[in-house]
Amino acid sequence: MPVPSPLAGRTAVVTGAARGLGAGMARTLVGRGARVALLGLEEREMARTVAELPEGAAQAWTVDVTDAAAMEETAVRVRSRFGPPSVVIANAGIAAAGPLLDSDVSLWRRVVEVNVVGSAVTARTFLPDLLRTRGYYLQVSSLAALAPAPLLSAYCASKSAAESFAQVLRAEVAHRGVGVGVAYPSWADTEMIRVGDTTSALRAVRSALPWPASWTYPAPQVAEHLVRGVERRSVAVYAQPWVRGVRLARPWLPTLVVLGSWRMMRRLESNGGTAATGPLGAGGEAATGTSSEVPRRDGR
Repeated sequence: MPVPSPLAGRTAVVTGAARGLGAGMARTLVGRGARVALLGLEEREMARTVAELPEGAAQAWTVDVTDAAAMEETAVRVRSRFGPPSVVIANAGIAAAGPLLDSDVSLWRRVVEVNVVGSAVTARTFLPDLLRTRGYYLQVSSLAALAPAPLLSAYCASKSAAESFAQVLRAEVAHRGVGVGVAYPSWADTEMIRVGDTTSALRAVRSALPWPASWTYPAPQVAEHLVRGVERRSVAVYAQPWVRGVRLARPWLPTLVVLGSWRMMRRLESNGGTAATGPLGAGGEAATGTSSEVPRRDGR
């Protein structure tokens, strides 16, 4: 007989669940027997995911993770529908690319707000539940937190900050039985990355990376690795095993990145430079108000 997952019968919350890794983790969690609350800004996309899953196993709530009041309202509804969460995955995140000098300050600020403030609001909102259930919080950071890359200043800074936030949270709640982990996925085949690959800025970054750091991994595979980390209540979750080695080399990476970027940046500037992008992908557009699907902010 297969051993049941420790997630069976538990309630899990996944933010940024409309697409990509968030939707993938929601599917995988349901496959493990969990009840899943999908939180995000794209109501139609989340509804499609919920419709794919067994009836009653998941429900979606449209909410902005940076809106503390709306998140509190949503948490009340999640508890009423599924009970207190044992797992919270702070996955919501957006990105933009381009030189800092040419970047839009409001977009730069919004990337940091969603990726860092949104994570803190998520944790603060559901921490009483995790204390009650002695649960587990997973902060989805990125390889970018370990090896910051040029042309991704807001994204790299925010993912490093999110990592640090989770480590502080772990120190505050470990003695009360709550586990906190940080996930370090590399490039996953999501809509955000596919859109990014059509821009000169992200193409330049990706082309300068050595293998396997330049490789794109299937999103369902990455989601599976992250959920395994949740099952194990891991402190660090590596979607690709080689990322563990990158973390060990962290003290030397800033120097290596500068040396590796020298030629790339000179080449880009000699060719006229590269334009800053807008928010990458439909999820980024929804989070910055440039999407045709305008989200409700009332937590319903």
